[in-house]
Formats: sequence, structure tokens, C-alpha cells
Amino acid sequence: MPLQFADPDAEDAPPGRARFSRFDEPPRPWWRPESKAGKIVLACGALLVLGVLTTATLAMRSYLEHDARFRITGTSDIQASGLTEVNRADLLPVFGADVGRNVFFVPLAQRRVQLEQIPWVEHATVMRLLPDQIRVAVVERQPVAFARNGSQIRLVDAAGVLLPMSAEAMARHHYSFPVLTGIDPSDSPEARRTRMAVYLRMMQELDSSGHHYSQQISEIDLTDPEDARVTMPSPGHDILAHFGEDHFLERYERYQAHIAEWRAQYPNLAAVDLRYDHQVVLQMASGKETAQNPAAPLAKPDPAAVDSKPAHTKKVERHAAAKAHARKQAQLSAARRRAELKRERRMELRRAELRAARRRSSRAHQPVHPAAGVSQGG
Repeated sequence: MPLQFADPDAEDAPPGRARFSRFDEPPRPWWRPESKAGKIVLACGALLVLGVLTTATLAMRSYLEHDARFRITGTSDIQASGLTEVNRADLLPVFGADVGRNVFFVPLAQRRVQLEQIPWVEHATVMRLLPDQIRVAVVERQPVAFARNGSQIRLVDAAGVLLPMSAEAMARHHYSFPVLTGIDPSDSPEARRTRMAVYLRMMQELDSSGHHYSQQISEIDLTDPEDARVTMPSPGHDILAHFGEDHFLERYERYQAHIAEWRAQYPNLAAVDLRYDHQVVLQMASGKETAQNPAAPLAKPDPAAVDSKPAHTKKVERHAAAKAHARKQAQLSAARRRAELKRERRMELRRAELRAARRRSSRAHQPVHPAAGVSQGG
């Protein structure tokens, strides 16, 4: 028996069901008119909507620009918070061109960059406060040491930024920081930051045992960031101690454990080099150096025992002691030469890296000019 299918175009089709053949095209949406007239009407409607939106935007812009309610009338409309060492007189010149300007047309990002050029300002946030005010929030830098350049004393923060302050203001704050030399304003920010990292690491290590040894430090020379030279207070005259760039707590404790013995044996002691593992180098005020093993006690000679020996025996002993001393001095000189060569190689590598970084920076900021002979037509 043949199969029979319902005809959708039949008269008895269910109500509400579209009567079209499967070969007919579906109806088009309204935004895709089929006729030319419909396309023209749709285009005209789109242009009308676009014109209305553009007009409304320009009207709103004109309203915001010319309405006196949004205009900064004076410096009283510029609010600032977080000011301790920075005063309003330092901030207001940054916003001098904005007085009388509409608050919506103040370049906030540019003002933030200008504020952070002030030495004491570490970070600044600038925002609009409708209808007609500017609010500035400042985070100030925190000093961690004094920096001496010639006869001038300034404060310096952890990033190596030099902070100006009058002597009267310093006295009011009662700062008790060590005095640093070698933080030169002419150095690059990266160089000053590197030296300050050595200082901060030293202070942290000296205080890590809970004894607060950093309070005994009065002056540090950071001219060479690989050798922190500390002026240690001592009866009679101060002693210069070479701490290197690491193991600060260990070397400080070694210095304190033996300085009394060294001063007793060498009254003209001027400097102590603590950068070596198993010995120290003692430098006299006359410039002479001697090697000393800090683990071995300083033995005092017995005059009676020395006098009781024959002259030949004493001569041989003096000759052997001289040879041993010369051998130690040669070993010490070789070790110091190796350390200096190693330090020079590291400094040369750092200088090469800085030169490469400067070249990359100069190439990145070099303006690009059109090639010669290429015409630019309209």
C-alpha cells in the first residue's frame, strides 16, 4: 500500500501554521530589506540616529566645558593628603596651569608624573572630585641614612634618592642614622640603588641576632659597592674596617672578639681587612700591613726565655721567623691580587652591561626618519 504524506498547502492545514512550500525562501528580517526603497529608508534611519547621538555628545561636551560649576576657580579647590615633609607650596606649582580650567580637562596622568619628580614624593595619586575639585594623595619617602657629599649632609632613602632637609628640621626629627659616603648625586639611580642595597643588607644582618649591632655603626663608605668600609669607634682614634659585601654579622663579631688584642699588640693600628675567611689584614698608620690569624691567640714573648738562648740560636730563629713572615706576606699578596682581579672582572662585566643597556635605550628612543629619496604623496 503506498505511503501518503500530508500537504502543508492543503486547505485543511492546522491553523497558525505557515502555508509555504519547502522550496520557498524564508522571510527576511527587518534590517535586511529586499526592496531598494526599504534599503533607502533603513539607511536614512541609521544616519538620523547617528546624527542624534553625535549632536547629543557635542552638546554634552559643550555643557561640561563651559559650565562654570565644573571650573577650578582657585588653589583652594586642590586638596592634598599625606603631606609631612612636603608642603602645599611644593605641590601648587604643578597645578598652576589648571586654575581656571574645566576639571574634566586636567591631565591627571601628567600631573602624577610631575608630582613624583619632587624628591620627597615616592608615589602620588591624582583624581577628580566633582564638581570642581582635584584631590591629591601623596606617599612620602622614608629616610634610612644620612648621605655626605663634601660638606653637605642630606638624607637618603632605600632607593638611593637624596632628600633635602634643613639642619633645623633634622634636629627636630632626632635622626640617628649612620653617615654614608659614596652616594653621589651625579651617579645614576641604578648605581645609588645598588649601594643602598649593600647598606640595607648590612643593617639587616647586624640586627638579625637581636643585639642591634647596627647602632654601633657611625659611618660607612660605599664608594665600592663590593667593599663596605665601616669607621669603627675605638679609644684614641677610629679604625677603618673592610667588611666586603656579605657575611657582615660574622665579620663584625670577629672584629669585636679580637680588636682589643690587636690594639694591644699594634698601637698604631689604622685599618682591619675582614674580607678573608681564615685571616685578617692589619694596616698600621704608617702604611705597613701584617697578616693575623684571628683563631690563634696572641702569644707574648718571655724576655727571660729569649735572653737565655745563645746568640746563634736567636739569629737562626729570627731568620726562620723572617722567612715565615715573608712567606705569609707573599701568600697574602697573592690572595689579595686574586681578589682584586676577581673584583675588577665583576666591575668590568657590570660596566659592559650598563653600556649595553644605554645603547639599547638610545636605540629605543632614537627618532625614525623617512628614507631619503622616498616621496610622500597625498
